[in-house]
Parts: sequence; C-alpha cells; structure tokens
Amino acid sequence: MSAFTGYKYEDLEIGMAHETVHTITENDIQRFAEVSGDFNPLHMSDEFAAKTVFGKRIAHGALTASYISGILGNILPGPGAIFIGLSMRFKRPVHIGDEVTVRAEVAEKKDRGNRVTLKVECTVDGKRVITGEAEVVAPRRDA
Repeated sequence: MSAFTGYKYEDLEIGMAHETVHTITENDIQRFAEVSGDFNPLHMSDEFAAKTVFGKRIAHGALTASYISGILGNILPGPGAIFIGLSMRFKRPVHIGDEVTVRAEVAEKKDRGNRVTLKVECTVDGKRVITGEAEVVAPRRDA
C-alpha cells in the first residue's frame, strides 16, 4: 500500500470535503503559548479568566484555526499544497475539553495558478466557532 500523496489540482472537485476532530487539552494550550509567545492570562489563568465575560479560560483562537492548516497540508489538497490565504471570523469561544470538528470544503477552482478556495469552519457541539475561507495553490499532476 502506498502512502497518501494528496490530491492534485486536476483531481479536486467542487464539494470535496474533509473533517477532523480535536479535543482541546491543557497541554495544547500550554504548548501553543510556548510556540506562539501568547501568554494572555485569558488563556493561561483560571483566576483572571473567571473575571472576564467568558467566565473561564478559553483556547487561543489561532490554536483552533491551526487545525485548518492541518487539513490543507495533510489531506485536502494535502502534501505539496501552498497555503496562501485565510479569512475567518471567530464566532464563539473554545474551552479546555471542547471537541472541535474542523471542516474544509472545496468551493472554487481557478485554473490560472492552480488556486483553490475552500470554505472552512470549526464547530463545537454543532455550533460554529470559526467560519471562513482558505486559499491554496494545489500541485499539478505534471509538477
């Protein structure tokens, strides 16, 4: 059995989609803070977060959004894809223990430059926490 090498531009069709599921852990938040340098107490301190509108700590929005990159780089289109743009809106907070479903769906293809626009969203308990669009350059079969 050969390793998955991703989809080539020619193989992508409007409506193709992929989902992944991730549970946000304390360790995820700590590691993301270390990598990003974002130690906002809203993410790191129970005491601080309790006094905010959220009432408890929330995950970094960029942590949740990073799962979109995982789909684009590994599955749809996958290896060789170049992530060139992301437009998104944060709709709701994500908390430690939340199970986040991440979905990317091919919405548009532009032959010039092998550009692909994907509708992206992250949900928790069926409610959207992130919505947006991602743009990638997909590799061609002959490349």
